[in-house]
Amino acid sequence: MHVVVVGCGRVGSELAGMLEEGGHSVAVVDKRKEAFRRLPRGFGGARVVGFGFDRDSLEEAGIRDAEAFAAVTSGDNSNILSARVAREIFGVDRVVARIYDPRRAMIYQRLGIPTVATVSWTTDQVLRRLVPTDASSGRVWLDPTAKVCLIERPLPDAWAGHKLDELNEPGEFLLTAITRFGAADVVGRKAIGQEGDVAHFVVAIDATDALQDRLDQGPGAA
Repeated sequence: MHVVVVGCGRVGSELAGMLEEGGHSVAVVDKRKEAFRRLPRGFGGARVVGFGFDRDSLEEAGIRDAEAFAAVTSGDNSNILSARVAREIFGVDRVVARIYDPRRAMIYQRLGIPTVATVSWTTDQVLRRLVPTDASSGRVWLDPTAKVCLIERPLPDAWAGHKLDELNEPGEFLLTAITRFGAADVVGRKAIGQEGDVAHFVVAIDATDALQDRLDQGPGAA
């Protein structure tokens, strides 16, 4: 597919290179011509000097043929405006905007513009590694309405050798995957726990404490 990437900083240049390696056609838009020096050696995609919210620049980048669009400049306003132009004017379905302000990111998520809130993501990743047992630090993702989240938890040793379907509580939390020896797999009904497993759950935001209690209490407590 054809992808338009706005912003050729560290994120945009790496993203463009990875997309091209994946077999996609890519056009990169940046207001500074010298920014294209960041692109990988041998990059064959289009380079457009301009702004991501400028229709002429986007036309030159092939926006009418694009199936995906990423706005990853250093400016929140530019990214949101570019994303809205791509979505609302040119009808691109897959649109993502990089946002530094988590509060703004939440607002635009609710308006239907997928965002990546750089600050909140980085903070969460650091916190999860500093305080791995904290009740909120295992949160990987929170939906824009703050009702559902993805959580990862180290599987307590008490669950080793036991069926993991006891960790499910319909309507509250559901075990979806296990990471074992560095590899993740979607769990089946007959999954058995092993020492060192990391469990991944979909959880209602008000049921996180109940999930932790289920894990701590061990098999047979449900």
